[in-house]
Amino acid sequence: MAVFAVTTATGRNWEPTRGIREQQGWDQHAKFADGLVDRGVIMFGGPIGSADDEEVALLAVESADEKELRSVFAEDPWVLNGVLRIKEVRPWTVWLDGR
Repeated sequence: MAVFAVTTATGRNWEPTRGIREQQGWDQHAKFADGLVDRGVIMFGGPIGSADDEEVALLAVESADEKELRSVFAEDPWVLNGVLRIKEVRPWTVWLDGR
C-alpha cells in the first residue's frame, strides 16, 4: 500500500458562517471518516489552518493508488453533498512515524 497526503477544502455548499462541526451532515461525515480510520485507510489527520482558510483538513491515507483513494473518498457524505472536496493528493514517503 502507498501513503498519500490528502488535503481537503471547502466545497460549494460549505457554510462559511458555521464551524466545522456545525456544517450540514457533520454526523454522517464523521461516521464515514471514523469508518475509514477503523479500516486503516486514514492513518491520522485533522483540521489545518484557520476558519478563514479554504483548506479544511490534512490526512495521511493508505491506498493502493490515487484512483482507489479518490473512489473511496467520493463516497463521503460531505463530498456527495458538496460540503467538502479533495483539493490535493500527493504521494508521501513517511520516514518518521512515532505512533
